[in-house]
Amino acid sequence: MNSSRVSRREVLMGGIGVVAGLAIGGGCASSSMCGAKKKVCHKGFKIGICDWTMGRIAQPEALDVAKRLGADGVQVDFGMADDELPVLRKRSLQKKYVELTKKHGVEIASFGMVALGWAPYKTDPRWEQWLGEGIEVSKEMGVDIILVPFFGERDLSGDAEGRKIVARKLKVLAPKAERAGVVLGLESLMSAEQNMEIIDSVGSPAAQVYYDVGNSKNKGYDIYREIRVLGKHICECHAKDYGNEMFGKGDIDFRRVREAMDEAGYRGWIVFESNKWEPDTPVSAEEELKFKKNIEYLRGIFPARV
Repeated sequence: MNSSRVSRREVLMGGIGVVAGLAIGGGCASSSMCGAKKKVCHKGFKIGICDWTMGRIAQPEALDVAKRLGADGVQVDFGMADDELPVLRKRSLQKKYVELTKKHGVEIASFGMVALGWAPYKTDPRWEQWLGEGIEVSKEMGVDIILVPFFGERDLSGDAEGRKIVARKLKVLAPKAERAGVVLGLESLMSAEQNMEIIDSVGSPAAQVYYDVGNSKNKGYDIYREIRVLGKHICECHAKDYGNEMFGKGDIDFRRVREAMDEAGYRGWIVFESNKWEPDTPVSAEEELKFKKNIEYLRGIFPARV
């Protein structure tokens, strides 16, 4: 192993070649690859969970667990670079995901791109490569959001030049994402204003904000104000609380989050992400019970119909 590489856990804590055989055209190439995600009912919310929160990063079995937990969908990561980005590159694995969404009635809420932790946006061409290929796969599988993370060394909150570089790179990718109907959602430790600096510079509906209430609260931002400021530029949200692993007992007032979303006009996915990072260790039955309670808690505040 190259000594400059870090473990997948380190990447997560800090934070493709064209897929063979995929026929990307004006619509889905085959009926077997369509329908991985249904359109969100914009009158209400859907509750999802990250596959890494369940300890099943880039594993189709995450859909089975999500069904057991009562979630509507799963945020699926494309996979780590040391595993050759399996969800991004393996046609058979993509088909397995689609089969399980149909079997369980559980959707793919969005894709994640944790592997970008291995591709510094300032210098590494894999940044554009992986996202470009991710756009193609997302279109093929009917998933319309890719989470693009900026943590650790890639944190943009104190990096004005980095924000300019990211905006320039996104501006190149945005037309392709627009044509595919895919949104690139920036998840970061930036303030609402810093996020808007990039969004305004890109000037495309394909560049939006993936808002994590836990990360932003932990950074010291007024999340209830920020949600109102970002408004229509939020494509999806992580529900997380560093104050307590059980929602309603920590630092986040999710009822105030809902009020802010109502004012901002946000309707869509609320994706549960644990405040712990054990992406390679399947959660225990005890942890599953806690997750199920958190999902039930979220559903009580963010119902399917409003």
